Amino acid sequence: MYAITIPEPGGPEALVWAEVPDPVPGEGEVLVEVVASAVNRADLLQRQGFYDPPPGSSPYPGLECAGRIAALGPGVSGWTVGDEVCALLAGGGYAEKVVVPAGQLLPVPEGVDLTTAAALPEVACTVWSNIFMLAHLRPGETLLVHGGASGIGTMAIQLAKAVGAKVAVTAGGPEKLARCAELGADILIDYREQDFVEELAKATDGAGADVILDIVGAKYLERNVKALAVNGRLVVIGLQGGVKGELNLGALLAKRAAVLATTLRSRPAQEKAAIVAAVREHVWPLIGAGTVRPVVDRTVPMPEAAEGHRALEDGRHVGKVLLLVPRG
Repeated sequence: MYAITIPEPGGPEALVWAEVPDPVPGEGEVLVEVVASAVNRADLLQRQGFYDPPPGSSPYPGLECAGRIAALGPGVSGWTVGDEVCALLAGGGYAEKVVVPAGQLLPVPEGVDLTTAAALPEVACTVWSNIFMLAHLRPGETLLVHGGASGIGTMAIQLAKAVGAKVAVTAGGPEKLARCAELGADILIDYREQDFVEELAKATDGAGADVILDIVGAKYLERNVKALAVNGRLVVIGLQGGVKGELNLGALLAKRAAVLATTLRSRPAQEKAAIVAAVREHVWPLIGAGTVRPVVDRTVPMPEAAEGHRALEDGRHVGKVLLLVPRG
């Protein structure tokens, strides 16, 4: 088979479409013939040499895919060869075939085509596990999403609105903010021109956000704590703005607030399976009903994955960038 390899860390040009050995499913695993994968920030970090795959996982990038089951490993039940699926991966999505633990498979949601389904697993699992399973966002509360036009942001807006929350977003420029508004965002903040702490305070009569989903990290830490409501929960899932920041514990205590931080890729398969099961139960019906939809910015042939990486690095996208496996 062919896969995107990274012979040496570097820029987008470091991604090489090359012939590699076929993977073989082991106990409890399924072999998926990939139709499409999607670009995530973690893939860019892996390409640059900053984010190695977890031990035992595929060396190729790609944290999600959609395709058809080609073979079942020993001990797998509930799935059949030929089933159309999408999957959460620890790696390996940028390939013609990938091995997936059966617990990380999802059926393609009703009303979504197989290619577009590749846009769903990583963002749905990230958003549901962090905003709802961890931070327990409730109806009537206010959620602040940094990077509202990103793949994660576009999913977070829709899921939060679906459960009856109010949504604030930061994004760069009026075009991206307009797209966020179309998805249901109530409070629109251009981080290039406005201070999100001040704008959020104005929009909430000083109350702030009950939950903040943050992809920036250290650069936003102090202001995120200021933006929290009493009993607020800050969930850090990205470090685009650095890894070390100063935390004012007094401010945190005064608000009886919490700072939480998670990753998804390195979690044990059992934990991922629990998240996937929760997504199938709670998110898939919303997608099937059309309440929540995948947002795809563009599709790129997988051998040209470098172009997809450049789109993310340039910030030109809204939603997901998909990589399509060439056929024939």
